[in-house]
Amino acid sequence: MFDTRTIAFIFVLLVLAWSGYQPHDYFTWVLEVTPVFVAIPVLIMTRKRFPLTPLSYMLIAVHATILMIGGHYTYAEVPLFNWLRDTFDLSRNHYDRLGHLAQGFVPAMIAREILLRKTPLQAGKMLFFLVTCVCLAISASYELIEWAVAEMSGSDATAFLATQGDVWDTQNDMLMALIGSVLAQWWLAEKQARQLHQLLLVRQ
Repeated sequence: MFDTRTIAFIFVLLVLAWSGYQPHDYFTWVLEVTPVFVAIPVLIMTRKRFPLTPLSYMLIAVHATILMIGGHYTYAEVPLFNWLRDTFDLSRNHYDRLGHLAQGFVPAMIAREILLRKTPLQAGKMLFFLVTCVCLAISASYELIEWAVAEMSGSDATAFLATQGDVWDTQNDMLMALIGSVLAQWWLAEKQARQLHQLLLVRQ
């Protein structure tokens, strides 16, 4: 039987192959999917000395899938969200908002797991605050990367930015990351605690 980590890895590879086949624009695809290419070798190298909980691996796979779908279509042109925009008369394609929600949601649980395992911090208000800060820092760093790419690439980075004419796009993106980090900690903390307990017992 395959474990959760193996299933998640195979799934990500399959979606990656699909995503890279005739994407809307290869330059945008590379920009959007680069985090996946960084995460895969890191997770492979740490799989024995610092394995994560099944929850973390599944969340990483979900986040990677969101990135790869966005890379294939570009965030402003994901078909399902175009349909939602047109059907409900929305102001824009909101797939980008989903991506930034995940940018807070998934890193929150990864940061929380690492902090619980590698520092004296325990579950509580301080951990909640610091995890939220980590997610906001990641979100802000990503916005700076988008700005740098736009400065260097000019109009070629339009699809990567996916602002869709929203002058407050950066602020809205960071707000979504904040909401995602809070939701993840509120919803999944107990599940993560149970898996951490089981994981650490197995490794002792």
